[in-house]
Amino acid sequence: MHRDDDQISRAKTGDPDAWRELYRAHAGRLVVWLSTRPSGDSAVAPEDLAGEAWLVAARRVSDFTGTSEQFAGWLFGIARNLAATTDRRSRRRRTDPGLSETLELPADDVIAEAEGRDWVRSALATLPPRERDVVACIDGVGLDVAGTAEALGISAVAVRVAHHRGLKRLRAAVTPEQPVTPAGLG
Repeated sequence: MHRDDDQISRAKTGDPDAWRELYRAHAGRLVVWLSTRPSGDSAVAPEDLAGEAWLVAARRVSDFTGTSEQFAGWLFGIARNLAATTDRRSRRRRTDPGLSETLELPADDVIAEAEGRDWVRSALATLPPRERDVVACIDGVGLDVAGTAEALGISAVAVRVAHHRGLKRLRAAVTPEQPVTPAGLG
């Protein structure tokens, strides 16, 4: 069984300095990681999901046991669940027959074009979802294998395999002469 480190113990008692340290260590990485994931709802920014994840973490920190580094995986897992809920909710909203292609098509084109400008997002977009998420966690925001497994809700072995495959695909796809474009942008 894991034990809480000093920072987590202090956070559980509501120590603002402990929360400030946790926030400084993980907030930026969380927003960057959420930016690499499709949200399904353009009205929900990665910063919004990250803020909601921090609120859930503050409410449920008594359920967490571990170190401040393990806290990152737990926090990212909360954010992943919130993002999935947001995606499901937005897909249900799009089923309204009154909303025709005129609303969806231009928004998708604008989003795809904006993502096409960002090289990292473009490269990650070429990967299957699991590989994209694993590479973004490990190489994008610096989580370790255990933290990535916790964040994504998969085993450490699955993380290692997806990381290896993702990096192999990126190496094969990325050459100086051939820029990466997200699937469907041609």
